[in-house]
Amino acid sequence: MTGDGLLLHATCVAVEGRGILIIGPSGAGKSALGLQLMALGARLVADDQVALSLRDGALWAACPPTIRGMIEARGVGLLNADPVEGAEVVLAVDLEQTEAMRLPPRRKVSYLGRTVDLVLGQVGPHFPASLLLYVTAGRRE
Repeated sequence: MTGDGLLLHATCVAVEGRGILIIGPSGAGKSALGLQLMALGARLVADDQVALSLRDGALWAACPPTIRGMIEARGVGLLNADPVEGAEVVLAVDLEQTEAMRLPPRRKVSYLGRTVDLVLGQVGPHFPASLLLYVTAGRRE
């Protein structure tokens, strides 16, 4: 916890102001998924540490100043990125768990008393594009 917020070992990117929070253990591929999403047009919020807080009743992600604009590319090094100041978190992706269902139920997770949709990790080339469409166009029930 940091004051009124929470500091997570995570990665966050944003698409059209909507944040995708990527969680999971060390080595799970959080930065790699963040890089894939950035290659498809997302912008970096934070890599390695994400500061969560409440802003106008919404869950907000930002980056600690000491690591702003950097993302790790395993086997390549720390890369510079043009970051956004922050984003409202609308989707969390848990890379510690793997989705086994073809059409999974809608899952949720809560941080600081705010609930957001949750997607479990997947292996496949469609996953990053699916996440982008999820946050820009939504999911059908």
